[in-house]
Amino acid sequence: MFKTSHLIAALGLSALAALANAQTAADMTQRDINQETRIRNGLQDGSLTTREAALLEKREGAADRMQANALKDGKLSDAERARITRAENRNSRAITTARGNGVDGNPLSASSQRMQAGVQRDINQQQRIENGIQSGQLSNKEAGQLERGQARTNRQEFRAGRDGHVGAGEARAVNNAENRQSARIHNKRHNAVTRG
Repeated sequence: MFKTSHLIAALGLSALAALANAQTAADMTQRDINQETRIRNGLQDGSLTTREAALLEKREGAADRMQANALKDGKLSDAERARITRAENRNSRAITTARGNGVDGNPLSASSQRMQAGVQRDINQQQRIENGIQSGQLSNKEAGQLERGQARTNRQEFRAGRDGHVGAGEARAVNNAENRQSARIHNKRHNAVTRG
């Protein structure tokens, strides 16, 4: 006969497993925040050009897509976690290389300012996703769906800056993509689905 204490222990283990998986999703999101912050800092101190930042945003978008695909089922396997970590490590090295290659950008140019604004919004959006995971407002599956949205905004930033210049129209397109993503984050955080 199954005792109540066994049931409580089983439920406790299930809750711990869900929490560990959610923590992993939150950790990945925190890493996204850290990488985006390094890109923004490189733009602000002139160690990254607009084009370099755009290429790095493309890489970040690929990592976001990997996270989205891995979290489709709400779970993150060890193999998926390792693959994402390797991609993020490559991105980290690419950021370090680009910031230290001796090619300087002009942080005060309108183009750089526009790219800085887009990257700052990425940081803000990722922080909102992480907060939703931590608070239980977002399930892992929802976090994955939102990472797919982040990948779309990264791709938009890449398109805007790949030629080394972000025009006013391109900045508006990035901002519109960010607004759509912001609405998705709000809707997912305030629906009835929670981590559990």
